[in-house]
Amino acid sequence: METAARTFVAHRNLLFTVAYELLGSAADAEDVLQETWLRWAGVDLGAVRDQRAYLVRMTTRQALTRLRTLRRRKESYVGPWLPEPLLTAPDVADDVELADSVSMAMLLVLETLAPTERAVFVLREVFELAYDDIADAVEKTPAAVRQIAHRARAHVAARRPRGPVTPAETRAALAAFRRALETGDVQRLLDVIAPDVVLLTDGGGVVRAALAPVVGAGPVARVLGRIHAGMALRQEQVNGHPALVLRLDGRVDTVLAVRVDDGLVTGLYAVRNPEKLSRLGRETAVSR
Repeated sequence: METAARTFVAHRNLLFTVAYELLGSAADAEDVLQETWLRWAGVDLGAVRDQRAYLVRMTTRQALTRLRTLRRRKESYVGPWLPEPLLTAPDVADDVELADSVSMAMLLVLETLAPTERAVFVLREVFELAYDDIADAVEKTPAAVRQIAHRARAHVAARRPRGPVTPAETRAALAAFRRALETGDVQRLLDVIAPDVVLLTDGGGVVRAALAPVVGAGPVARVLGRIHAGMALRQEQVNGHPALVLRLDGRVDTVLAVRVDDGLVTGLYAVRNPEKLSRLGRETAVSR
């Protein structure tokens, strides 16, 4: 049991990231890890050739089962669905591929894949697992996995955000965006957001939020202009990129992630559903 625990802890961050990228929910990823641990504790380790691959396979299978359930729930979700914001360490941004894979924009692209396609794409493109190991995880033949990987890669390439943006570009655009919000300067806001900017707001039917995407600089600026003057804005590293955490009366009210292209904000992702903010609220309260 002690050996099993050490091995599980050694790979825990990897397993959590796999589950989170498949589910878009830190809470559900934690549940998957708990289920994986319970099964791992009963495995005969002497019969396991590659413990890392075995754990990833177990985690993937548990996540796929949960993902199919979540997809049914999302069909009745009120308004746009956004991933649960994940507070990430600053060094995640240094790993460009990992930061891109957990970004709000990429997770929304992954939402357009079927569950098995999503698992194959994440395991192959992000974590570079061998096709044989992926085949075991998704219960397909290696040949089938290669075909799925090719199809998923093409699907994501056609929908993924534009070229990579450096952390410095994102920080600069976010700083200008933040100043515009804090001053309420509409013209300054229009100067930093793209003409075709898209704002998605996720209130989950619990708090006030737009029930459809808001498109265009003018409409988006008007929505952002309604941000409560009493809110405190703080920059945090969320989903591998700088983002703004808005607090009202000490409580996290909104997490606002951005997508930057060519120095302008092209995508805004505002998570307001309280259920999706509780974990980040606790973590940022500790870090303050």
